[in-house]
This record gives sequence, C-alpha cells and structure tokens, in this order.
Amino acid sequence: MLPFSYALRNLFRDPSRLAQTVGGSALVVLLIIAAVALNQGMDSVLSASGSPRNVILVGKGSEESIERSEVQIDAESSAATSISGIESQLGVTAISGEISYQAPIRTGSGKEHQALLRGVSEKALLVHTSVRLLDGQFPGPGEVMVGALAHRNLGVKEGELAIGKSISFGNSELRISGIFTAPGTVLESEIWFDRNDLATLTQRETLSSVTLRLDSENIDEVDLFTFQRNDLELSAIREDHYYEKLSMFYGPIKIMTWVTAALVAAGAVFGGLNTLYAAFAARIKEMATLQSIGYTRLALLVSLIQESLLATLTGTLLAFIVAFFLLDGRTVPFSVGTFTLTLTPPVIFTGLLAGILLGSLGTLPPAIRCLLPSLPKALRSS
Repeated sequence: MLPFSYALRNLFRDPSRLAQTVGGSALVVLLIIAAVALNQGMDSVLSASGSPRNVILVGKGSEESIERSEVQIDAESSAATSISGIESQLGVTAISGEISYQAPIRTGSGKEHQALLRGVSEKALLVHTSVRLLDGQFPGPGEVMVGALAHRNLGVKEGELAIGKSISFGNSELRISGIFTAPGTVLESEIWFDRNDLATLTQRETLSSVTLRLDSENIDEVDLFTFQRNDLELSAIREDHYYEKLSMFYGPIKIMTWVTAALVAAGAVFGGLNTLYAAFAARIKEMATLQSIGYTRLALLVSLIQESLLATLTGTLLAFIVAFFLLDGRTVPFSVGTFTLTLTPPVIFTGLLAGILLGSLGTLPPAIRCLLPSLPKALRSS
C-alpha cells in the first residue's frame, strides 16, 4: 500500500482543484443537512404537539382542519357530563371548548401579520399540559397571552410582543397580559385570547373544537358519545392522530425540499466528477509508473480514494461549521406554527455519511478510468 503521506501531498498539488472539491462537497453536505433538519424539525414539532390522552371533538367533515370546524357551545357541557374517564384536578374537569382562528393582526409597528389565534378559558391549561406561563397572567377580557415563539411566527421583534404592549385585531386593541411556553409544540407560536372576546371579534356563535383529556388512551366512551348525540354532529379524533394527519398533509413540501436539495447537489456532484476526471486523466502515466515499480492497482485505487476523502471530509467539516452558525437553533415558521432546526445525531450522521459517500463512491468512476489502461499503453501516454 502507498503511504498515507502520498495522498496528503497530492492533495495540494492543484490548489484550484482542491478548492473546487472542498467547496462542492461542502455545498452538497450543507444542503443534505438542511433538508434532513427541516423535515425532522417539522415532524418533531407536529408529533410532540399531540397527546394520545387528548381527544378533540370537531364538527363532522372537519376532521382535517379545526379552523373550519363548527361545534355547538353546549357540546362542551354535554361531553363533560356524559363521558366517563375524563381527567379532573381539584374537582375541575379537564375539558376545554376552544375557538381556533387564523387572521391578520397588527403589532406596534402598524404592519399586519398573519397569526394563529386561539380563544380559550383557564381550563385549557388542564388539557394542554405542556403550556407553562413564563411571565404575567392568563388573559382576561381585553387581553391576550402570546407564545414565546409567536414573534418568530409573525416575523417581528420580540419586544413588540412584550407584556404591556398591545396588538390590534379588527377595530379592537388588546393588551398583552402574559407570555407562555409549550416547548416543542405548535402552541408556542399562537396568541391566546379570552374565548368570549374572540367569539365577539369574529362574530362566532359556535366553538371550533372541544378538547378533553382522558385518564387513559381508550377513547371508546368518546366515540359512543358522538354516536349517541347525533344532534351535535360531532367527530372524535385523538390529538396525536390529528397532528399525524397534518404531517402527512405536509408530505409534498418535504418531498419538494428533497427534490430541490437533490437538484442543486446533483449539479455540484457532476461538476466535481468533471474536475476529478480531468485531474485523474492527467495522472495516468504517474499511476502506470507506480505500477511498474510494484504497486498494485488496488493500492493505487485506495490511495486515490484516500486523497478524495481528505478533500470531501474537509468540505463536510466546513459544512458542519456553517450549519452550526447559520442553521442550528434557527426557527422556521410554517402555516400551523414554527419549528426549530437542530443538529441532532441523526442529522450529523446523515451529513457525515454523505461526505464519506462523496469521497469514496464518487471517486470510483474517474479513478477506475485512470487505472484501466494497460501498463504499456499508460506509460506511452503523454
């Protein structure tokens, strides 16, 4: 086998080729890291938003969109008295009738921003157990409570949604009374209203949904209630299943992310292959000379792969550095909330694997072509 130092010295024989290889591999790996982080972030926030013990009652035909659902107001009290197995704390039943609404609001800057609004009562905290009040208090009449990531979803500065500031919805101005967190869920991007306020502002006489928290994951009692109360026209769906369906809805977006990354990466890969073909073609005589003094073609192939791996792994390291500063911890808004890009072990492993494959499998075609000519023919090449 050739010494490793031989591959290391050859790496710097052509600085321009080295820069192209490092830059191309860095671009490919960075795109793959971004695609994996985007898809993983979206999946994780949707899967964490639903609890298997929470059941959502929505209007029939609206199982895929709570915003379009309409539920009679008395469905909340009917469900509370008719369904056994609902969790309670200090005698308060964990059931929450809510209004979900998506509409533009105005912050202090005067600009309109599309926001996710939820009209709730204090019982919502018994159902959405991940919600914690960071500062301030639960909203009363004329007040709202904002999620810790709501400013990212709206694209405004955090200070515009501080306690004591105001937002405008329609012709009404509402004071921000509190800030809450719900780590890893879409709730953290929402703005919570007093339910009566939101009903008045949106001129609604119905709820969007009724969410209840059960003692167990068995929802048979809830299904029975919906069958018995045909007059309410309700459908029951487990909260985690609802968000799973949302994840499937965003499947085409995930595919487009991969397609875009693949197209750009393909251009970089083909450019890198052309560079390697040209570089290795100029070394056919060199390879033949090494064969003539006793080195096997396999040893030469390993050396060429080592040389390429050094360049691509350098590019991979560069991609991870860029991803750490530009992607890690960045929040990305989408229609139902925001999610955070994180360099988790699976993301890092995928990026590293991509760099190794680029340096090994990507090198094989030009390297084999370089070593393919017979020894006499290769020695006579100019």
